[in-house]
Amino acid sequence: MKMPDMSPHDFYQVNASHAFGLLASSAEMRFERLTRLAKRLFNVPVAFVSLVEAHRPWPLQKHDDGRHAFAAADLLVVQDTVLDQRFEGNPLRMGESRVRFYAGCPIRVGNGDQLGTLCLIDDQPRAFDDDDQALLRDLAKMAEQELFALELATIDELTRIPNRRGFEAMSEQALSLCKRLGKPVSLFYFDLDLFKQINDRFGHAEGDRALQDFSAILSRSFRQSDIVGRLGGDEFAVLLPNTGKPQAEVALRFLEKAVKLHNRTVKRAYKLCYSVGHVNSDAATSIAELMRCADARMYEDKKQHGHHDDGAFAALLDLLLPRKYRH
Repeated sequence: MKMPDMSPHDFYQVNASHAFGLLASSAEMRFERLTRLAKRLFNVPVAFVSLVEAHRPWPLQKHDDGRHAFAAADLLVVQDTVLDQRFEGNPLRMGESRVRFYAGCPIRVGNGDQLGTLCLIDDQPRAFDDDDQALLRDLAKMAEQELFALELATIDELTRIPNRRGFEAMSEQALSLCKRLGKPVSLFYFDLDLFKQINDRFGHAEGDRALQDFSAILSRSFRQSDIVGRLGGDEFAVLLPNTGKPQAEVALRFLEKAVKLHNRTVKRAYKLCYSVGHVNSDAATSIAELMRCADARMYEDKKQHGHHDDGAFAALLDLLLPRKYRH
């Protein structure tokens, strides 16, 4: 049974492949000061940060009067759209609010990927010299610093997936969207079993690696439209938009197979195991309530497995550790 995906349009805001895009509204609030500054410095009527899509890499095109559109490695400038044949018949060049000038500088994240663009627009053609270009680059760097601050607030440093704050913010957006569209939502609440014993027996560095392994398995096992987060310690959650109980159970079985494959193929001195609680959207009206219900069910699952007691470690040693690591 295949889990249903929503259309890219419906689920643009719940694409978990990039946490920044999912928190675009928060980022845009941070950019208000920056865009006001850009308008004053360049004396343009419009300045904005686009996190939705980057500008197109238009090729170099020169014109007889010296005015031209040019694309440097890190920015794009169109000094006069009237002199650019690609704008002929374009609605942006018509009407009272027509665009005659455009400048855009990419905004990049830590790995170099372009997340958006700092844009300037004017209804009059204008020159844009080297000093102007340097200033626009400086402002784009300020935008990148704002995004870095947002990353620190919403991304777990160890696993590089959303932390509790990021997960809750993204999940609230997804839940609200699903409610408007009349679509179901499922949520899984995970806890790594015997994580304390992994730390105690093999050290905290190995415990960190177990968390990284499990988060990577979660990220690979679910869809891009699903939201995976580390809530803290050894607790994780996954929100599955447009997913009812039958489809969620299929997803959980897929995850079980992935964890078993990891335990068979990755040479660790222990095996990953987990407890999980599952709840559907009809059980709650908010992400906080969904998480409370799923958390309670996760602890019931843990009790059934006998993993809630630290003394269970000795009893489950045969399951978790190869013989050569037993003492």
